[in-house]
Amino acid sequence: MSRRRQIYEGKAKILYEGPEPGTLIQYFKDDATAFNAQKKGTIQGKGVINNRISEYVFTRLNHIGVPNHFIRRLNMREQLVRQVEIIPIEVVVRNVAAGSISKRLGIAEGEALPHTLLEYYYKDDALGDPLIAEEHIACFGWASNEEMQDISSLAIRVNDFLCGMFSAINIRLIDFKLEFGRIWDGDYSRVILADEISPDGCRLWDMVTGEKLDKDRFRRDLGGEEEAYQEVARRLGVLQDDPGPSEVFDLTAHRGKLRNSKTSK
Repeated sequence: MSRRRQIYEGKAKILYEGPEPGTLIQYFKDDATAFNAQKKGTIQGKGVINNRISEYVFTRLNHIGVPNHFIRRLNMREQLVRQVEIIPIEVVVRNVAAGSISKRLGIAEGEALPHTLLEYYYKDDALGDPLIAEEHIACFGWASNEEMQDISSLAIRVNDFLCGMFSAINIRLIDFKLEFGRIWDGDYSRVILADEISPDGCRLWDMVTGEKLDKDRFRRDLGGEEEAYQEVARRLGVLQDDPGPSEVFDLTAHRGKLRNSKTSK
């Protein structure tokens, strides 16, 4: 069995070369970091849970027409994804004041914002992922105006969907982070959702108690990180009666169908 070639290792995931051209294998780690990796630790089983939650969310987003990189889950810690050219912008969608915006603007944590707010951060760990404006994005060519229109509209659609999904299981979606990438077809590219959606990148509060069910428990030394992640997974129903890997788009089967259709003509 040949050793897989590692493409990239981040704080929470490792990307390996995929079995088909244009694919990657995304491996979810148990490593936990905060404050731009100044704080490091481990949340036991986090990778398994985040893999399942992200699979569930991306599959449902695909069903409502939000294009994304997820193809199928391979096992407990890995999923097959499309290879994309990551746009170096982190999009933070805020519904309620918490975290850095409360500190920056002096807004009490937990106060609902007048409307959903999109913030953009330049994706660079060495610089601490600084907050940027759309003018910076246009000036430095990180994304075109058309791509930013797609990114903002997709972010709002994802937010609307996630707010309803979490509300149905008595969880309040405070804010969350999204990443986007380009996929190319010759000279033409389009923007799709990438990375992951899990308690690592979302602030999730219990609607009744206000209890934090996300990585803030690690950031703020609250304890109970494992139980919080498990609770989100339990409410979503993703750890019960495992039906096996789901799939959005099976590249192997798709290529087989294409070959069969060509030979039959």
